[in-house]
Amino acid sequence: MAITINPISPVAFSVFGLDVRWYALAYVAAFVIGYFMLRHFVRRPDSQISLDKRQLDDLLTAIILGVIIGGRLGYVLFYNLPFFMAHPLEIFAVWHGGMSFHGGLVGVIVAVFWFARNQIKRNQIKGSVYNTAFNILDILAVIAPVGLFFGRIANFINMEVMGRPTDVPWAVVFSGQTSIPRHPSPLYEATTEGILLFVIMYCLYRFTKLRKYPGALGGMLGMLYAVFRIFCEQFRAPDAQIGFLTNWGLTMGQLLSAIMFVAGAIIFATAFRKKTK
Repeated sequence: MAITINPISPVAFSVFGLDVRWYALAYVAAFVIGYFMLRHFVRRPDSQISLDKRQLDDLLTAIILGVIIGGRLGYVLFYNLPFFMAHPLEIFAVWHGGMSFHGGLVGVIVAVFWFARNQIKRNQIKGSVYNTAFNILDILAVIAPVGLFFGRIANFINMEVMGRPTDVPWAVVFSGQTSIPRHPSPLYEATTEGILLFVIMYCLYRFTKLRKYPGALGGMLGMLYAVFRIFCEQFRAPDAQIGFLTNWGLTMGQLLSAIMFVAGAIIFATAFRKKTK
């Protein structure tokens, strides 16, 4: 028997007639917690990079822009390009939903490399752009699952990216929305891509020497996230406007994650090659 859940309003509260949505709060929580975690990691004696408060503020601004711009463009290009070509102004209507983790990841990488280049150009940080950027990205690789956790919980509240029909005992039905029991796939992703991935990445940072190899932790995040996402996509319904990409059930999320796995493996291997030269 499925678990029946009363839908939760996507609006958390209103202030002077302005609706504040759970999805927006998830982003705010991720950025605020992520900032303090980033500050903690760069101040640790074993940190491979040191940033003062002004640099941290500039980095956070770059990351926020990278997440939002990259996430939105990724969704536009990979998930609903025909619609946005017909309605170009909707590209800017982010409040209507539609963000891609893979696009946001690319956006963050670009933003961090831009930040590193800018800081080195101003002589605020010494070293190469490559090592500086990947030392930052390695720390962000430990923090990123926290944002993923909040994002997936918001997905569940909004009844987004729900799972495929199933008869498992923990299947969910949102009262008044549908009578079809479905996998609570956002909760699967919150558990694997959020909690489990954070524990693994933190342990790798804290108890191994991978942090001494710029890019190693970032590459590991890419590979592990890809594995968890490909697994969870087995239970998640494909996007309605795309469907399955093949007759054997490949989804866009799995395709992008497979590419991400290969990229992560290359970065991981390159980190050790550069260190040993």
